Amino acid sequence: MGIAVGLSIATSLIHVFLVFLFVAPPNQISQYYSRQINAWVYPLFEQNWRLFAPDPESVTRQISARTERTSADGTREVSDWYDLTAVDDADVNHNLLPSHTTQNMLRRSWTAYLEAFGNGDQPRSERARMMQQYLRNIAVERLTARQETFEAVQLRVITRPIAAPTTPGKPSPAAQPSVDTRYLPWWKVATDGN
Repeated sequence: MGIAVGLSIATSLIHVFLVFLFVAPPNQISQYYSRQINAWVYPLFEQNWRLFAPDPESVTRQISARTERTSADGTREVSDWYDLTAVDDADVNHNLLPSHTTQNMLRRSWTAYLEAFGNGDQPRSERARMMQQYLRNIAVERLTARQETFEAVQLRVITRPIAAPTTPGKPSPAAQPSVDTRYLPWWKVATDGN
């Protein structure tokens, strides 16, 4: 019992120290150990201040996934698109007290992927590879629950701008905002789902 308590206290102190170094102004320690600090903080303990200065969404995103597997006769089978965003929305809409994870995991993972990759799909940093793996793991976890086995997964993200509110008595804009569809590359999945 004493060992468990000691490990818990040590882990808590290390966590507080690493998060402190992450949010503190740049200094020699945080710069020297930035790789280890970022490995601890991202993606689970990331700090942001949007609670105090919210940045409302200007677009809606529909994230869908499909799977690929090789059948017994050697042909390639590709599933239909499965709307991951609709599942999250249904969980939030029909839940009196939805969890923060249900509301934000998929959306935040896509936002982090965009920040790390931009318009390309080739990882250029360790953080980008981690965000790619994180997004893939979310899709794989959700697809594994509804399908037996698959060898690869692909994501499609449809982005629709949110139209500005109309002012009473003024004409609404005639042009519809453009819809952007982005197909991510196929990502291999091991037989154990990773």
